[in-house]
Amino acid sequence: MQRYQRKVYAVAFGFLRNQEDALDVVQESFIKVHRYIGKFEGNSSFYTWLYRIVANLCIDHLRKAKRHRDVEFDDGLRHDGKDEPPSDLLPHLAQFGDPSDMLRRKEILQAVEASLDHLSDKHRAVIVMRELQGMSYEEMAQAMKCSKGTIMSRLFHARRNMQKLLTEQLGACVPSKDVVTEAIGQHKRAAEAVGVMR
Repeated sequence: MQRYQRKVYAVAFGFLRNQEDALDVVQESFIKVHRYIGKFEGNSSFYTWLYRIVANLCIDHLRKAKRHRDVEFDDGLRHDGKDEPPSDLLPHLAQFGDPSDMLRRKEILQAVEASLDHLSDKHRAVIVMRELQGMSYEEMAQAMKCSKGTIMSRLFHARRNMQKLLTEQLGACVPSKDVVTEAIGQHKRAAEAVGVMR
């Protein structure tokens, strides 16, 4: 199980983007794996089966959190911002260089994170699986229990929605795909770095 710890944490952090929640989901995932390992049939890779457990737990967690937040807002309570990833955990996009470039990259990273927050659970899942985890369409289809065509369609729409959200946040200066990919990669490295620290 130790060999999957970082990957599982990166998946959970990619979905939840909260260190404590991600750690809770990782722990719960490994408990479920231990409890249900006898039911693993080997129709897919072990990682795909494990990924599905983690994804389901993350989606359940997000639904519970959304219901809880809706109640808080209805009651007039302020949100305390704990769902934000700690800024000191996010690595700098550039160690040195022009301060305006560094500021722009930071803005892009924040826009990417905000865009991920606004995607539906299914769209966020395919973005995380493809862009953060590097999973193939076939692995994604197995993990989400749907066809490869459905995965490709969801990914197309997720990317289009992400582009729209980035345009809304960044204005006419939407970054190139390479810059967005770099920002998503920074998000992935931040998730992995947090996993290593614990």
